[in-house]
Amino acid sequence: MRIRVFWEGKTKDPHLRALVADYRDRIAKFTDIAIEELPEARKPRSRSVKKASPVETRMLEKMAKCTRVFLDPEGAEWTSREFALWLGDQGVHGTREIAFVVGAADGFSPAFRQHANVLLSLSRMTLTHDWTRAMLLEQIYRAFTILRGFPYAR
Repeated sequence: MRIRVFWEGKTKDPHLRALVADYRDRIAKFTDIAIEELPEARKPRSRSVKKASPVETRMLEKMAKCTRVFLDPEGAEWTSREFALWLGDQGVHGTREIAFVVGAADGFSPAFRQHANVLLSLSRMTLTHDWTRAMLLEQIYRAFTILRGFPYAR
């Protein structure tokens, strides 16, 4: 199973960039992982824009054959164990690629959001996008350690 992670813009904080790199390297010991930082889309003139942005359209093309997990404040909240079990089930059921998507500051357009297989919330609290990226990767790593029975998860 391959993990793909997409987000708009670069992680600005150098400490969080290092944390993202560290967790990417840790995950790579369990499975193939690719992180794609896409250029930020221009802000729409109106919040009522219902069509996908050019960046969202590009992401959809890149993850056409993936199980798509969009991080969204309205998404399901899972414990780390529930997330690990879901991730393990994906592998057992033959999922070849899972794409995780962290949205821009304004979230996803309604047209893009409807393409999600899973809407997932990491917290009911508001997090910066840089922190969300690092936390997502930490939870993916934690899920693999739970599935393998490694002590990190305890």
